[in-house]
Amino acid sequence: MKNSLILMLCVALAGPAAAASDDWVERSNANAELLLDVLASFAPEGAAALGVDGLDEQISDLRPGLYERTRKANAEVRRKLEERLKKEQDPLVRQDLEILIKAVDDNQRTTRLQHENLLPYYNVTQNIFQGLRALIDPQVPAERYPAAVARLRKYAGLERGYEPVTELAKDRTAERFDIDGLVGPFRGEVEQDLERAETFITGMRELLANSGIDGWKKPYARLESQLNKYNKWVRTEILPRAREDFRLPPALYEDALRNWGVYDSPQDLIRAATQGYMDIRNEMEALAPIVAEKKDFEHSDYRDVIRRLKQERIPGNELLEFYYARLQDIEDFIRANDLITLPQRDAGIRIASAAETAAQPSAHLDIPRLIGNTGEYPEFVLPQLQKDDDGNWIGSDDNFAAGTWTLTAHEARPGHELQFSAMIENGVSIARALFAFNSANVEGWALYAEAIAKPYMPVEGQLISLQYRLARAARMFLDPMLNLGLISPQEAKRLLLEDVVLGESWAQNEIERYTYRIPGQATAYYYGYMNMQSLRTRTELALRDKFSARAFHDFVLAQGLLPPDLLEKAVMETFVPQQQELAASLR
Repeated sequence: MKNSLILMLCVALAGPAAAASDDWVERSNANAELLLDVLASFAPEGAAALGVDGLDEQISDLRPGLYERTRKANAEVRRKLEERLKKEQDPLVRQDLEILIKAVDDNQRTTRLQHENLLPYYNVTQNIFQGLRALIDPQVPAERYPAAVARLRKYAGLERGYEPVTELAKDRTAERFDIDGLVGPFRGEVEQDLERAETFITGMRELLANSGIDGWKKPYARLESQLNKYNKWVRTEILPRAREDFRLPPALYEDALRNWGVYDSPQDLIRAATQGYMDIRNEMEALAPIVAEKKDFEHSDYRDVIRRLKQERIPGNELLEFYYARLQDIEDFIRANDLITLPQRDAGIRIASAAETAAQPSAHLDIPRLIGNTGEYPEFVLPQLQKDDDGNWIGSDDNFAAGTWTLTAHEARPGHELQFSAMIENGVSIARALFAFNSANVEGWALYAEAIAKPYMPVEGQLISLQYRLARAARMFLDPMLNLGLISPQEAKRLLLEDVVLGESWAQNEIERYTYRIPGQATAYYYGYMNMQSLRTRTELALRDKFSARAFHDFVLAQGLLPPDLLEKAVMETFVPQQQELAASLR
């Protein structure tokens, strides 16, 4: 069971705010500190990773009364925010206060639903790995690394006043065993967590051994023993209580959709996505013969063409260099076509470790702290490739040439890397960067970034860009269909493998994502993309020949992670009049 606010802030693409000098931003940030204090109290690893100072040695609170204490703390924060809202006159600060209040309300609703419906379950091994990885990171100053030993000792219960986190996790779960009506975790999730546990335990040792710090071996040995015992306890106590059906209770699934920024009903998502899916597939069917002719492929069906393109593999030892070159290609056409303002500095790209790849098996953006950021920037992270028994690099959806165009546009520029770098370099309020975060506004921009880059790609890159978009449309109907019981996981995976032409690993990750890893989240990509495309269209209608793509994109990124309704208001009430005035002054 996860605290939804912590999840939204810390998982995947959670991003905080760089310092900004405007007076309203400073006052807004003072309000946001009320919520940051709560996060720091209960999940200091996450708060420290976001940039809150003084928490490097602290660990998450799993002491008795956790549910009651978190609800009380959030209720008190909400009361204070309401008082400040009543007195605040500045419209921007008021807007941010409303964002903060909504974040509290969302968290209170989710924790209540989880408490009433789900048996608490903690993947302690992975959580501890991530707590250590947040400190021992190339983007973290080396002088902070020794705090990992203090954190390690507290996890193991070796410091005065601390119990082993494994024992606390057992207690928080076991105290709910006899509550009628609670649903256990999905069996497939627990089995996979147990299967991957050793990878994370080994990953911790490698992190610590390669960090150059001392004093970690004895507490690590103690913690390793505790984790092995905990995982045996999970096998004997949690697995028998696990549910066979992956589906969440309906109220929890709809709550998950809201938390990811998706406000349509599951039925409406299915209707819109299936229509979009057919439109995209029709485009692919028209483009595939052109690609086949260019490449001299025998077959021209889009499925066959994509499978042939995937055979043009990039060796694992050349992958990093290839992606840097692809990024340069994309930046060249961005500048040539005046699409968006690019930073002067280069974007960072790196290959993940084995443990990082186990935790996050797909390409993603690694976000540095942005509260108090002192020059650290996001990095585009590629999963580590493996070799087969014959020494050949195993193919994936990340290591074929035609696919690098869209993946780079999504994760690097003009996608996520530019999105989060803008917040570092321009400065936005913590409320807009942190507490307004949801997958719809974050991923909506990244899919939109793919779309604005697509016309300038070679035709084979365009076909894979459409394939990626097809996958996102499929997500928006398969996720709710699975969770409503309208399709089986086997049939959903068949569609992903045969019609969307995903690789086996990607398709399996998708099914796990929809069913038990993060139900509802995958719908946010295409949902957010539709919102961005709609906003772009309405902005063009308002400005007509006065519309500037570069000005529009720069303005959108400057707003931080505003929810769609607030972003639309900012564009229509600020950007459009500004552009009209600018055009009038140039006559």
